[in-house]
Amino acid sequence: MESRSIFDITNSIFYPLKSWAEHSSANWNILIGVGFLLLIGSAIFAYVFYKQIGHDDERTSKIFLKSSYCMLWAIILCDIIFPKDYMWTIFFLFKYTLAFLAAGFYLAIQYKKDFL
Repeated sequence: MESRSIFDITNSIFYPLKSWAEHSSANWNILIGVGFLLLIGSAIFAYVFYKQIGHDDERTSKIFLKSSYCMLWAIILCDIIFPKDYMWTIFFLFKYTLAFLAAGFYLAIQYKKDFL
């Protein structure tokens, strides 16, 4: 039985992406462009639900704190999963994209549960 570390697993997942991105500069630009569009889209998604929930009071401050908690957990999990040897700036972009998306999903679920 072969023992594999977490580094081997993340390498096997993300190394094909690295080889595809380094194949040409157009692939690299596509990866950055898609990541940037996802970042802007997920930030807008989280901001819209932040505004729809309303101003801070006793009820909404707990919702906002829990959405920040979801964002923190997304950042921690991405730090564990994403490789740190190569393409760390691209994975930094996707890490915060996933963090905004996690907070936005939590806010959307809470909005649907509380207001609809």
